[in-house]
Amino acid sequence: MTQTATASDGPDRHDFPASPFRWLALGLAALAIFATYYESDVIGELADLLGRQRGFTQADIGNLNAAMYWPSVLLALVGGLLIDRYGAARMACWTAAVGVVGAILTAIGEPYRLMWIGRFLFGVSEGAIFMALVAGLALWFPRSGIALATALFLSLARVGSFMCNTSSTWAKPLYDAGWQPPLWLGAGITALGLLAALVFLALDRRRTSTTAAEAGHRLPALRSLFQFDASFWYILGLHVLYASVFFPFRQTYAVEYLQHAKHLSLQAAGQVNSGVFLAAIFATPLFGLLADRFGHRALLLCLGTVLLPLTLAVLGLTDWNPWVSTVLMGISWALVPAIIWPSTTLIVEPSRLGTALGVITVIQALGILASNVVAGALADQAHASAAHPQGYSVMLLFFGAVSLLALTSVVLLWRRERGPGGHGLETPGTARA
Repeated sequence: MTQTATASDGPDRHDFPASPFRWLALGLAALAIFATYYESDVIGELADLLGRQRGFTQADIGNLNAAMYWPSVLLALVGGLLIDRYGAARMACWTAAVGVVGAILTAIGEPYRLMWIGRFLFGVSEGAIFMALVAGLALWFPRSGIALATALFLSLARVGSFMCNTSSTWAKPLYDAGWQPPLWLGAGITALGLLAALVFLALDRRRTSTTAAEAGHRLPALRSLFQFDASFWYILGLHVLYASVFFPFRQTYAVEYLQHAKHLSLQAAGQVNSGVFLAAIFATPLFGLLADRFGHRALLLCLGTVLLPLTLAVLGLTDWNPWVSTVLMGISWALVPAIIWPSTTLIVEPSRLGTALGVITVIQALGILASNVVAGALADQAHASAAHPQGYSVMLLFFGAVSLLALTSVVLLWRRERGPGGHGLETPGTARA
């Protein structure tokens, strides 16, 4: 079923001439999100060092990353309103500045409570800056180019995760010096992201066109938060459940798991983990273009999601080379994000897209937060460690169960989209004219 925007949807933010500065704007936005993704992953890369040098438990480490998602639970809808009220570029600057403060407190790191506060403040930035930069890019690119621009933006963001997961190799002297120098490196990279956001704001002020996002919107009625059809709730389930496996495992526990259960060095474990993001850097735009050309978006989401429990089974049940799991999860991580975000925009009408993204962000953050805490507690209860790697099995079982729930949600989406109540996800081309 093809959907079109009506007059009630407001002005079409993509119906304007392409600016010659749009690629510079994309580069600046990508640098800002690169810095955010780098700092997001820094605790997972240091998990073993923090355990050995600071005496942190698995739960302590899980809580540090869980702290990043509390602000999104509390503030995601507010952040969307502030973007509409003050402009996306200005919000990107404000949140990038908060992120720098959070990264500095994390690098100071002592006592533990100060480190936790730093991660919490960084989470204020991490949740809001992504929405702000995506909204800001939408003002630079016409409709015919926004899909490719968003895919490139996501791919370049993955470079931040890749660089963090390989930092124990290219910044080995810092890791050899202890747990704190790598955190100061992360703070410096976060400051570079703030600089990019400031230039992005300056460039944004050169634009002469007025867009819908700058005009402001009224706060929607509370009841409208729940007035979405079944396809939205199915894709919401995939957003939340997939992220609740991928981010806690890869950001928080994967490097340590590979060290303790697969007996890899820190450098080798970081390389294996980084391969997931390296694959996404190159493959994300390809999968997005393929979906636009050939359709079958919901089916592709099913294929990408089924690779998640397969990855965990390979890690937990076989002695295969860990790179096999990296290839499987890398394909999954390239495929699902490339399709799920544009599919969400096809399911939700334009006038309510901001509300929908806010709802997704809140519930997704809550899921990631809870998953971090539960996985850490389960690993602690099973006494998971280098001396007892079998203790990680219960954590893998937990992540496997959640990934199967994600697969159930996307299969339900696929079945609905094949019927008369679908939104055109299975048809080639762009559903909205």
